[in-house]
Formats: sequence, C-alpha cells, structure tokens
Amino acid sequence: MRLSEAVGRALVACGADHVFGLVGSGNFHVTNALVAAGARFVPAVHEAGAAVMADAFARVCGRPAVLSLHQGPGVTNALTGVTEAAKSGTPLVVLAAEAPNPRSNFHVDLPSLATAVGAVFHRIHPEHAVDCVAGVWRTASRGSGRTVVLGLPLDVQQHEVEFSPVLPLPVEVDPGTPDVAALLAALESARRPVFIAGRGAARTPVESRVALTRLAERCGALLAVSAGAKGLFAGDPWYLDVAGGFATPLAAELIAESDLVVGWGSTLNMWTTRHGTLIHPDAVVAQVDLEPDALGVNRPVDVAVAGDVVAVADACAVAWGASVRTGRRTPSVRERVAASGSWRTVSHVDDPEPGRIDPRTLSVALDAMLPAARTVVVDSGNFMGYPAMFLDVPDAAGFCFTQAFQSIGLGLSSALGAAVARPDRLTVAALGDGGFLMSSAELATAVRLDLPLLVVVYDDAAYGAEVHHFGPDGHPLDTVTLPDTDLAAIARGHGCAGVTVRDVADLDAVREWLDGPPRGVLVVDAKVDRRRGAWWLEEAFRGH
Repeated sequence: MRLSEAVGRALVACGADHVFGLVGSGNFHVTNALVAAGARFVPAVHEAGAAVMADAFARVCGRPAVLSLHQGPGVTNALTGVTEAAKSGTPLVVLAAEAPNPRSNFHVDLPSLATAVGAVFHRIHPEHAVDCVAGVWRTASRGSGRTVVLGLPLDVQQHEVEFSPVLPLPVEVDPGTPDVAALLAALESARRPVFIAGRGAARTPVESRVALTRLAERCGALLAVSAGAKGLFAGDPWYLDVAGGFATPLAAELIAESDLVVGWGSTLNMWTTRHGTLIHPDAVVAQVDLEPDALGVNRPVDVAVAGDVVAVADACAVAWGASVRTGRRTPSVRERVAASGSWRTVSHVDDPEPGRIDPRTLSVALDAMLPAARTVVVDSGNFMGYPAMFLDVPDAAGFCFTQAFQSIGLGLSSALGAAVARPDRLTVAALGDGGFLMSSAELATAVRLDLPLLVVVYDDAAYGAEVHHFGPDGHPLDTVTLPDTDLAAIARGHGCAGVTVRDVADLDAVREWLDGPPRGVLVVDAKVDRRRGAWWLEEAFRGH
C-alpha cells in the first residue's frame, strides 16, 4: 500500500483514536488513512487551534493524540501549540508533511524547527515505515511523555510499502527499587513536612494520588500542588491546593513553616515557590523526578531522587512501615484547612468601578453555580489566577493550564480539546479578552463539535499584564489597551449564545443556561474591574 496509508493504519494499530488538524494536499492521504482505520478526525479552523486542541486532549485523557499538518505554513502555523506541548511534556505525535526540495515555497528546515521547540524529530523511511511509527508512538507514550514530530516527505509518501500488523509495544523494563535512603532519612527527621506534587505526578493521577497520600499519612505531611497539578488531591482534608502565587494565605503560611519540602514531579520553579520566598531558608528541600536533568534545575535541592513518582513514594512507604506520625496533621491544622483552605473563604472588598464586576466576585459566583463535574481550562494573562484559585475541580484531569510557554490565546482551543476528551463533563474556558480575540475563529469549531462549552471572558479591554506591569512606572499604555468591544455579539455571530455581565445579577442568564441542561456554546463577556493588577504577576515581574 501507499506509505501514507501505512502510517495512518499503523498509528491506529498502536492506539491512536483521535487526530486533530487541518487538511491540505500534503496531509490529505495520511489523515484519511487514519480515519479509514478507525480514528476520529477533529478539524479546526486554523492549525494553531488544532495543535492546542491535540495538546489539551492528550493532557486530559492521559494518552497520546495525533496532530496532522500540511507542509510549510501548516507546520509554522501550529508551532506555538507544538511548543506548548513539548515544554509541557505532552504525549503528542505530530504528522508533518515535508517539502524536501529546498527551492520549494513550502520548504522549511523541519528537524531544526522541531529541535528548537524541544520536540523529538524523526523522518519516515519506506524501508522501516511501520517500525518507525511504532517507535514514535512508544517515544510519545513513554515515561514523562514526549512530543514527537514525524516528518513525512511528499515524495516518500507516494512509495509503495509492505504493511504488516504492528506488534504490541514491549513492556517497559522495571528499573528496580529506587534508592530512597536519603529521602527517607529526610522524612524521618522532619516534623513539619509538606509535599508539593507537580505535573510529573499528575500524568498518572490515580496512582500518584494513592501513593503520595499513603506516604503523607504515615509521615504527617500536608499536601499541595503546583498549578499544573491542581485537583490531584481534591477532597483530601489535608490538601492546601496550589502553592506559590496562587496559594491562599493559610497555604502560604503553612508551607513557609515547613521544615521539609518535597517536590514530587515538580521542578519547584519561581511560580510554585514565589521566587523561593515560600520556602523557609532552613528547610530541607527534596525533589523527585523521572528526568534526572530536571533535578535542581530551578533551585538547589538537598535531596535529589531520579525515579518515577509512584515508585519512589511506594518504596518510601514500604521502608517506613506501618507506623503513623502526627507531623503537621493536628486537629487544629485540620480545622484551619477546613475553615480557611479555600480562596472562597478569604474576604475581599467588593467595590468595582461603575459598570464592571470584580473578577473575584465573578469567580466565586460562577463556582457556586457550576456543576461539580467540570473541566476548567485557563488561558494565560493577568486574569488567570482568578479562575485558577476560585474554581474548584474534581481531580487533576479537571484542570488544564497552558502555561509552559506562557502564550496567550491558547485557552479556547485547549477547551475544545478537553471537551472532546471528556464529553461527560461541562468544559469551562476562562480567557482574557486579548486571548479571546486572538482565537475567536475557533468558535466556529466549537459550534461544529456541538459539545456543551461555557466560555468566560475576563474582559478588561486591555492586555492587562502589560498594563499593570508598565503602568505603575508612568509609561504610555495606548499600545496595550483595546477598544471596549461587544464580545457577546462576536460570539453570536459565530452561532453561539452570548451574554454580557456587569454585575452579579447579570449571571442569572448563565444560571438559566446551566439549568438547561447546557447545550451548545455560551460566551460570557464579563466586563471586569480594570484597576487592580494581579499580585501573582507582580511577583513574576518585580521578583517579590
């Protein structure tokens, strides 16, 4: 059969069941081969949207997705989404049609592009096409997850090849019991330990939650997460939610008092540690990560363990035995976490400028009316902490945070990928107005998918991060402010429902939609108070 057909059939045999993309001449045959073999094709309006949809789908469902791209501009259009996926360690296979002739208008240096954004590159060869596909799928699936770009040269796609069924992937070799002696000694010496689980733990959420909560119970540790792992310990009475800039005052206090901080699949970056100020200077810092290169990458650590999060936690629990130490798990701490462990319990002055709603008030009200079974997807920007802090999620799969590359405009398409992955849950996309306008063409995709989607735009008529970064120093802001636009009307033009919210009473329309049950897409243009900058970005910009 034609090589392009063999690639599609082999991917489905490996386990691919969804392919996202935009079809042109270079990826027409391989995409149709995937569909013919049983995969679902999810089209996007733009390759940028397709890449981000595939990234979010893989994050939420925990298995690789396939992205299919036309040569040249199809690849470059998708590059930001591919970069986000690569930096996040998303298991993603990118099928990139490739114009091999350097004089072709479509030619780009595909291996260099892939390498530059942190993806793994392979090029298909007729002699070993099926084996190459199996190897690419194995690379994407293995360990911490990888984004792999598979180059499909246009001339090679036409070759006739012999197709044989893909053999089952070999079982990963057990690396043996990890060396946890130093970490175990730190746990035994600690009296006020805290665990901070990161994206590395959230990739195997069920197993990581079981292993880490069991060990934490025995050594008396409190539980927290980086923003990328929000929801991992949802419902646990010792769960402090997100560490770092999004931390509640109580969480910040308890983490700062800890004498041992263990990062489980978390690199303890500046966001998670508030530029290091969240960790007491005398605290012992330990880090567990499957990737040895990640150990100590953002800050010095006293104990570094290279290994799988679940395997290391299980080995520590076995070595610890059945004894249980109180540690931080006292009745008074439990009562404080129950009473003040959520941002919704932290009071704020609700005094917005006329005609606008406080973003905290908006977020609290939304959280109260949304169903518990939800997936919250948050774009980047000045607003991003409000939904990340105030909107609860049921588990780690219920939160999608596209911040590895810190690009705005990824939230809407991410929400579409998440909705395809979990159609049993209501997907909530939290966007800024700049990111919404950047990606609004994908509302047409949202309507075509016909999945319930609530899009909440925190609309301050500006690129708020830049306004609050440069404004205090007196710089002119005309280049980073936007006209006050009727975003609800834009949504209705795409076939969505749209409402404008200026106060809590306006949210009645959202409640009515939710009571429906919800169908289709509702876009909420929430005109939020523009006077306050976000303190988490203040920390990032000014380092305090």
